[in-house]
Amino acid sequence: MINLQTMVQGQHIVAEQNNWIDQELHESVFQDARLLRRLRVLLGQLAQAPGQSIALVCQDWANTKAAYRFLSNPRVSEADILDGHFDATRQRIAATHEAPILMLHDTTEFSWQRDSAQAVGVLGKTNSGRDAEGRIRHHTVCGILMHSSLAVTTDGLPLGLAAIKFWTRSKFKGTAALKRSINPTRVPIEDKESMCWLDNVRQSSALFAQPQQCVHIGDRGSDIYELFCQAHDIGAHFIFRTCADRLAGDGMHTVATYMRQVRCKALHQVEVRDSQGHNRCALLDLKYCRVRLLPPRAKQKRYPPLTLTVLQAAERNAPAEVEPIDWKLITDLPVTSRAQAIEKLDWYAQRWKIETFHKILKSGCRAEDSRLRTAQRLTNLIAIFCILSWRIFWLTMIHRAAPQAPATLALTPIEVELLDKLRPVPRTKSHHSKPTMASCLIQLARLGGYLARASDPPPGNTVIWRGMARLTDIELGFTLAAGNCG
Repeated sequence: MINLQTMVQGQHIVAEQNNWIDQELHESVFQDARLLRRLRVLLGQLAQAPGQSIALVCQDWANTKAAYRFLSNPRVSEADILDGHFDATRQRIAATHEAPILMLHDTTEFSWQRDSAQAVGVLGKTNSGRDAEGRIRHHTVCGILMHSSLAVTTDGLPLGLAAIKFWTRSKFKGTAALKRSINPTRVPIEDKESMCWLDNVRQSSALFAQPQQCVHIGDRGSDIYELFCQAHDIGAHFIFRTCADRLAGDGMHTVATYMRQVRCKALHQVEVRDSQGHNRCALLDLKYCRVRLLPPRAKQKRYPPLTLTVLQAAERNAPAEVEPIDWKLITDLPVTSRAQAIEKLDWYAQRWKIETFHKILKSGCRAEDSRLRTAQRLTNLIAIFCILSWRIFWLTMIHRAAPQAPATLALTPIEVELLDKLRPVPRTKSHHSKPTMASCLIQLARLGGYLARASDPPPGNTVIWRGMARLTDIELGFTLAAGNCG
């Protein structure tokens, strides 16, 4: 578990002062100090009503116009907006005193409907159905791609973003068409979009005083030999899911050949949820062995062989109606026992946290509902949403990681007071207990529709972001009633 007292001291969080926006933007630097002040205001306004439009959260034309000017200002970039948050993430990593910290990587797409694709960029083409003559129609999808890196503890508490990379395409050609004209393995990694994986691994590892404290986690998109070499060179660890059957040993065999010769070394039972939301138990066969991997043939002069561990978890006797679990992971970490194999599987399973983060961006903050017209404005807005989405995710998970922590670790004193007043009091028991993280965040979730029944799981992100908006309205009414506003 996290050393909360150390974290509190590291972030200078005390009961009398808990302004999370100041903490996240403390190290932010802009060419003009007025831009930083506007960012503070805009982030605070968006945090009061996640998912609402800029006009709604700004409330008047002057603030709305100032927000649009900030987002379109050529002296503002996503790097400027996120720089302070990256530093705050570094401080939280240092304050936890935990090893390792998992660095989750993934790419997501943001799409919009626009009359012209030039100002935003192109994601690809999609089928629009058939015309009157039966011919298939296609239309271009406008959008931006984002590769993000999220630092989490092994317990799943998100500490913040460590790296972000945005890019757009001026044109798009399908992968199948590209493979007909060129062998992808012969293209230098610097000329591929996959370079974002290497850039983010390098940038996120720089947040650590000792890179070996970091374990980079990636899905099948991370199965890049250059990425293995990059992590190895900077001294960081990794667990990546592989999809390519790479050359191994003396080059006459592949990884699959080696793994077929490895006997099952352990069994592990896990509970999984299917697409219908039903839980079931799956029994996994665990295999692991050290394998000497070779780079692709066209790149063997540039990259050296690596001796890594291949860990395979395959479901035994899976039901006929479901797709069986079959994970094949590559890691530089030692796996010599059942306990170590299960530990690495559990760490890889935390990868889903970054999918949750992207869901908050799109469903909670509604990034794809924005009507901004250019890629620069959209990336600046998404960068602000990234800070807000992390905040929502952190509130959700800190309740599970440290339920008895002081509520002022996450909320301001007035928010704690209001949530405590709203908390239902049992008829047979007087209400004298001191507000805790659990009691306040459960009440915050109640405002968002959480029922808090005995059999209910802990509150999720949806009820938290709904509750935040309602709490803002309640706080405004409380302030007006107290005569402290207007």
